[in-house]
Amino acid sequence: MTQMNMIQAINSAHENLLERDKSVVVFGEDAGYFGGVFNATEGLQEKFGKQRCFDTPISEGGIIGAAIGMAVNGLKPLVEIQFSDYIYPGFDQIVSEAARIRYRSAADFTVPLTIRTPCGGGIRGGQTHSQSPEAIFTHVSGLKTIMVSNPYDAKGLLIAAVEDPDPVIFFEPKRLYNGPFSGDPAAPSQSWENHEFGDVPEKYYSLPLGKARVVKEGADLSIITYGTMVHVSLAAAEKSGLDVEVIDLRTLSPIDLETITASVQKTGRCLVVHEATFTGGYGGEILSLIQENCFYNLEAPIRRVAGWDIPYPHAFEWEYFPGLDRVVRAINIVMEG
Repeated sequence: MTQMNMIQAINSAHENLLERDKSVVVFGEDAGYFGGVFNATEGLQEKFGKQRCFDTPISEGGIIGAAIGMAVNGLKPLVEIQFSDYIYPGFDQIVSEAARIRYRSAADFTVPLTIRTPCGGGIRGGQTHSQSPEAIFTHVSGLKTIMVSNPYDAKGLLIAAVEDPDPVIFFEPKRLYNGPFSGDPAAPSQSWENHEFGDVPEKYYSLPLGKARVVKEGADLSIITYGTMVHVSLAAAEKSGLDVEVIDLRTLSPIDLETITASVQKTGRCLVVHEATFTGGYGGEILSLIQENCFYNLEAPIRRVAGWDIPYPHAFEWEYFPGLDRVVRAINIVMEG
């Protein structure tokens, strides 16, 4: 085991995949020579050559379209969209082509394509570099959608995504990339930042897609969350003084309903937390599933904590961010319900 932050773990996953499988190719804007805007692909072109890791023009539709063509012809493209805010020009290629080819061809063709993309705020990126569009992709049949919260999962799930025969959208909260982050002086307590380093094997390993993780067991209340909010929820659980269970979904689609329902049936109370915009956010889907499957176990209404229904503000980032204090208040409301 080696101590790695998330960027190092993702880079290690790339290296293991490129060494293990000659059909894996890595590309994106600045992903080759420069090593990616966040250094996730640093050193790969030098080690594996320009045929295996290369730069592309600034064209997300072109990157994804080319990757689909490669995938149906036997390669396993692992591509980077520099920010999730930029993925929309390639959205039609993802939805109308990548997600449909298995069905349209009666499984004669599959699309083993993995699209990595940084998401979320916390780096003063403003409205065009801080979006969390994961809910849009969970709505699309034929896609798998992942959002990771720690280095160990990032490596194991990325390897599993590339080895999966179907297209995967792989979200990486950029706030968690580079280890402890000092945060903003005006922000609430950021003690949860200490969770960002982890023990990660240097060698190859994979984790199963579609399986949530019980990060912290508890009996009073269940928090269902993913990405950066896993760490905020853990800190809020500690601050609340209650016996709170925290579930990290990891894979949003397909969702691990069994782990969620087992937790809520045990605690009888539930809070759903995510950074993305409240209205139409993935939390609504989680809440609906819990209501359908755990109604007679609930002792209080389910509550959500999420981003506000506005573009991610640059000047008021910490007012937008669903921080520690907001989650603690929601825990107390659910417990009083």
